[in-house]
Amino acid sequence: MWLLDKMLRALIRKGRLVLTDHDGKIYTYGEPAADPLHIRLTDKGAALHIAKDPRIGAGEAYMDGRLVIEPPHDVRDFILFVMSQDSGDAVRARNPLRRVLDKVASRLDQNNYRARAAKNVEHHYDLTRRFYELFLDTDRQYTMAYWRDPNGTLEQAQLDKKALIAAKLRIEPGMRVLDIGSGWGGFGLFLNRHYGCEVLGVSLAPDQVRFANERAEAAGVADKVKFELTDYRDVNVQFDRIASVGMFEHVGLKNYDEYFSKTWDLLAPDGVMLTHTIGRLKQSGATDKWNRKYIFPGHYLPAVSEMSASLERTGWEIADLEMMRYHYAYTLAEWYRRATLHREEIEQLYDARFFRMWQFYLAGAEQGFRHGNLVNFQFQTVKRRNAVPNTRDYIEAEMLRLLAAEQAPEWHLEKHAAE
Repeated sequence: MWLLDKMLRALIRKGRLVLTDHDGKIYTYGEPAADPLHIRLTDKGAALHIAKDPRIGAGEAYMDGRLVIEPPHDVRDFILFVMSQDSGDAVRARNPLRRVLDKVASRLDQNNYRARAAKNVEHHYDLTRRFYELFLDTDRQYTMAYWRDPNGTLEQAQLDKKALIAAKLRIEPGMRVLDIGSGWGGFGLFLNRHYGCEVLGVSLAPDQVRFANERAEAAGVADKVKFELTDYRDVNVQFDRIASVGMFEHVGLKNYDEYFSKTWDLLAPDGVMLTHTIGRLKQSGATDKWNRKYIFPGHYLPAVSEMSASLERTGWEIADLEMMRYHYAYTLAEWYRRATLHREEIEQLYDARFFRMWQFYLAGAEQGFRHGNLVNFQFQTVKRRNAVPNTRDYIEAEMLRLLAAEQAPEWHLEKHAAE
């Protein structure tokens, strides 16, 4: 316990943490007068397991029931409390050798050749349909929502996100759109509903593809909106527009040039591509060890400099770049709230350990956007600089037009009939 005790004394400066060890001994940290957050360790080895590598040890201890957060608080309260400390670097400090080894392991994990990429995607995205229904919005958008109103609903924020991306794509009727990493099909169906365009969605998650095609069939647009279990690298026809929403995180740093070279070939000369991704405020060279092991194997979160350098090398011109800071924090907080409300059903679908793992993932990701260096980027890229207007006014105008159209009775009835 001495090592964990030393680490927590250096870390906790604001608020109060009370830790009860497995033997009943109590340790207190922080401000004596503050309202305490109580945690408990249930076995002799838990303290050392956490202290020797806090970034993975705390998550594993919580998953395994070795670290318990006492009511009325929960793991989200604990994670946000720890990571909001001014001295937060103390919990992340590692020796130089471990830092180098972690970077090497992260790079090796990003060897996303076709078979491995498919396996990595299935690991996360091919969980049961019912599970995702329990915490996502009704359209199953599993990427950052766009919160024009932080006190609004998740459903509205996800609709706003789709409208914003569609506005940046500058779609016209009759165009062909490629949706890379098409999820459960909601965005492709949104584009077809508003523009009458043809959409091909490609994904490596079998059940997502099945469900998306079922939705297109139910909406009566299966002749215009199709979803295929295909690696984007195996697509060989050109499109007028390309959207990539929440897929770029799975490409891997070493594969960026391949990705942008391939999408260059897939886009018409006067086309527009929109890439929406989670990113970092600075280069890291490595990904979070716990997330890499349990949640997103093979992923890497880019810095703007890493993406823009690859875009430059492969011939693209950046027409617009938008940085989005707290939007994913709001989204993750709402996902966490909904998942926690359905704890019993999630534990019945899987087990209590899985539920705790998912809690830790959602809360840990939220803190990265609230207190860490995580943000979202939207890169609008073109081959020809005259492919989009000279100012950004058109983006908000089109987004608002789409949102108004969504409120029209005929759109509303058609949309919900398809769902």
